[in-house]
Amino acid sequence: MASYLDQYGAGEERRENIVKFSVLGVLFVVIFGSLGYYLFKNHAQEAKVRVFLDTLRQKDYPGAYKLWGCSVATPCVGYPYDKFLEDWGPKGASPDILRIEDSENCNSGVILTVDTEAAKQEKIWVEKEGGGLAYSPFEMCPNKSPLSNMIHHTVGKLRKPFLN
Repeated sequence: MASYLDQYGAGEERRENIVKFSVLGVLFVVIFGSLGYYLFKNHAQEAKVRVFLDTLRQKDYPGAYKLWGCSVATPCVGYPYDKFLEDWGPKGASPDILRIEDSENCNSGVILTVDTEAAKQEKIWVEKEGGGLAYSPFEMCPNKSPLSNMIHHTVGKLRKPFLN
């Protein structure tokens, strides 16, 4: 016959296990959710630049210029079509090398580093709202905290396989 105290503490042990697994589950979701957000937060801007690079690879320069936000009929004021062809046309960037190397979130846009030649990289600015492309006014995002720079240079390396 079981005594009165044989079951003493069994409910408490079960409650401890429930709390322990709940805390571990929440931590798992927070850590991997944050990592997933960090890796894919610039996905729309990266996709826009991928389309731009694919258009260049297909040698559709008027189409690429249109993605830049200009057209041959109404060229951009500071970036005429012939200058665009110098930078991105047949004599400019090599279509075999064109690839996104880095992506950095910066205020109202994203700075994407694109390899254009063996030893040359261009920084492209993509607006978050309109998706317009331009040369980045910054080498790296100004006014970022040292912690966010450290995260970008360490954890940001995990994003590289998703860029191309």
